[in-house]
Amino acid sequence: MTDRALRVSGRGFLPLYALAWAGAAIAYTPFLTILLPVRIEMIAGPASVHWLAVTTFIGAIAASIANILFGWASDRSGTRRPWVLAGLLLSGGLLMLVPHATTLPVLTALIIGWQVALNMMLGPLAAWAGDVVPDRHKGLLGGLLAFAPACGALTGALVTIPGLADPSARLTWVAAITAACIAPIILLGAGRAPGQETQSPAQAAAPIPMLRAMATRMWFARLLIQISEAALFAYLYVWLRGIDAGFGDAGVARLLAIVLLLAAPAALAAGYAADARRRPTLPLQISAVVGAVGLALMALATTGGTAAAGFLIFGISSNIFLALHSAQTLRVLPDARYRGRDLGLFNLTNTVPSLIMPSLTLGLVPLLGFPALFAVMALLALGAAWMLRGVSIGAADRQA
Repeated sequence: MTDRALRVSGRGFLPLYALAWAGAAIAYTPFLTILLPVRIEMIAGPASVHWLAVTTFIGAIAASIANILFGWASDRSGTRRPWVLAGLLLSGGLLMLVPHATTLPVLTALIIGWQVALNMMLGPLAAWAGDVVPDRHKGLLGGLLAFAPACGALTGALVTIPGLADPSARLTWVAAITAACIAPIILLGAGRAPGQETQSPAQAAAPIPMLRAMATRMWFARLLIQISEAALFAYLYVWLRGIDAGFGDAGVARLLAIVLLLAAPAALAAGYAADARRRPTLPLQISAVVGAVGLALMALATTGGTAAAGFLIFGISSNIFLALHSAQTLRVLPDARYRGRDLGLFNLTNTVPSLIMPSLTLGLVPLLGFPALFAVMALLALGAAWMLRGVSIGAADRQA
């Protein structure tokens, strides 16, 4: 048997891909949320907040450009596997150089290089699912992707256990766990040339202008949810402390952990149901509306319990939305020959909110308080649900 014949395709590809996507989350979550801020604080001291903001901002721009560039490069080359492998090795190597950076300019340059290498892996890896996973399993794929954020958060908790590893060894642990998760798909995962369709015949025959219109609606729907996500990620602790001074960092961390642990199985169930009923956008619309309810509850909250309940509702529903959206987006890309490039453009919905959110927050919170901000965010979530009304990707499946 040839090496190609031994590679895993069909539904067997899904667990390999889910493991690889979890590895991708592990590659950046512990580093960006914990290990990098600690390193910058060690070097910058009192100026750590400023340098962390600068490094994060420049890194996000580099990541956005690299994601589009390497997604397009993997389209043109006709294969994803070598790009994923090269990005894995380069990003892991650069990560382990971080402890040797003793000045802030060197550290910033290293982070930019790491972001570029990381997205050499992430861009082609995102498109790989579109090459192999057929439409009838896109919901299940999205549900499996929801486990990735929890894996990233749990790895961060693992490597920072007191006494387990020093700061340098923590980065080595992250690189090693990432490699262990992604290596199986590199070795065993089926591949197909970008451009070879995996869509249903009816969807494949859809007019290109129709697909572009649906892709645009999907893009804006994700952007609206991501703006709310970005604002809460930045200000959740401050808001909760303002309502209930008893909320400490441990309490906020527990809330975030509960959200991730509950969202993953819920997304898996929702994705499976979407496949079975051939209603791929319905869970997206429902989760956006439920998220708006959670945000409305947060806007009205006057006690810590009500505030926590509102955040749990929004956090779980938004995580379900984002995971399923990532998979269902693959159904509406207008040209399968350029999946990697187009997914890179969709990736901008992860970075653009960080540019919009500060202006939105500074314009509302000082004058009207957090309730006004959450009310606007609830309207954005309802706007996302409305945008998805025009995405009829399930109709093609039902006709096929």
